[in-house]
Amino acid sequence: MAEKTAVPDSFGVLAVIGGSGAYNLDLSRIGAVTGELAVETPFGRVEEILLIEPRQGEGSLAFVSRHGPQGYRVGAWDVNYRALIFALKEIGTSRVVAWSGPGAVNPLFEPGDYVLPSGLIDLTRKREDTFYRGTGLGFIRQNPVFCPVLHDRLLEVLAGTERKYHDGAVYAVTEGPRLETADEVRMISRLGGELVGMTLAPEAFLARELEICYHPVCYIANWAEGVRELPFRGGELFEGMLEQERVERVEDAVRGFVDIVRLLAERHDPTARRNCPCAQAMLRYRRQGRIGDNWREWICAES
Repeated sequence: MAEKTAVPDSFGVLAVIGGSGAYNLDLSRIGAVTGELAVETPFGRVEEILLIEPRQGEGSLAFVSRHGPQGYRVGAWDVNYRALIFALKEIGTSRVVAWSGPGAVNPLFEPGDYVLPSGLIDLTRKREDTFYRGTGLGFIRQNPVFCPVLHDRLLEVLAGTERKYHDGAVYAVTEGPRLETADEVRMISRLGGELVGMTLAPEAFLARELEICYHPVCYIANWAEGVRELPFRGGELFEGMLEQERVERVEDAVRGFVDIVRLLAERHDPTARRNCPCAQAMLRYRRQGRIGDNWREWICAES
């Protein structure tokens, strides 16, 4: 691991993966940025993992922008998810909160609302989605697909705010970079999808493979195609899939993500023992003697 700053002994095993707009957030509202890491992994280098010391709470948390630190330079379809999750595991992360801005398929959801997803449909086709290709490992259960303990903590945080939120929704992940057609959105709705976006898969599955607790926090960025009759407006974000009068509400939801992280950090206990399915995902293989305690040896780095 090549690094610009040593990982502190007090590192609190909590990491945040920021989505679109993360590079513009005022992270000082969470706490002081005390360091920056660059981590070499078998899958590539991950730059600018920030270490933040919250004003309240114990330990530090790590913050990394999924799409790049200086703007939307890496699309969701091009994110090196294996390097990202490996790097977070390498620095001691055991719990990850992931931010995403999907479109609303469920017409009851509105741009600017927060959502805690409860399910995941993976419609991607070209992404490297496992650490274990060629090893026979990774045949692991995905229910619940997100960490139930992190869910409860995040629900407590959202319930303590005055913001509109929804608890539970199925997130369908598409490949990108193009947006979905109205016909595809209708198909997703028939499959049970209520949100559609381009992140979370394979991110969530890779985290489970390394026994990392993972839960997303979503803000609704726009209506999915065909949910509302909206005219095409060239040169605007999503070409008109977000009405102008709702732009400020979405921007406010983006800014509010910092407060969610801050409140979560205040409730976070880095010494708490994990007793959830995430922490035991590879237990069967350990009992069989196929893997040991060194998680780096589980991985096929040339897959």
